[in-house]
Amino acid sequence: MRNNHYESAVIINASLEDQQIDAIVAKLKDAIVQNGCTLVNVDLWGRKRLAYTIKKCKVGYYVIFRFEGPVAAIAQIERIYRLDESILRFLTIKLSKLALESIFDQEQKAAAAKLAEAEAEKAAEAAQPAAETASTPEVAN
Repeated sequence: MRNNHYESAVIINASLEDQQIDAIVAKLKDAIVQNGCTLVNVDLWGRKRLAYTIKKCKVGYYVIFRFEGPVAAIAQIERIYRLDESILRFLTIKLSKLALESIFDQEQKAAAAKLAEAEAEKAAEAAQPAAETASTPEVAN
């Protein structure tokens, strides 16, 4: 049986405490893994204002799961989503090759930007002590 790549967007009720939301996210991660899928990435977007009211909520906590697994696992995972009352909405899609390439390119660009930022910080820190020693006045006794 061939595994496909999936992306599952879940909106959790944002009125819950942070610990409760973390517990729900952990439970959903476990559900994905227990159904024979390999979790690739979990993207926590955080609290966002909803475009329209869903179950009397105006704000939702967005979580994006990317995983690889068999087709049969999707029905089981979505069943868990439906049974959890704190999940307002969810959507699971199969990722095409083009979408996977785009995600990979975005991750590569983000990694390169993070590396460049770290190198710039390191260069700034190296230049800072030299500037401090040059501007430090000597005290005569």
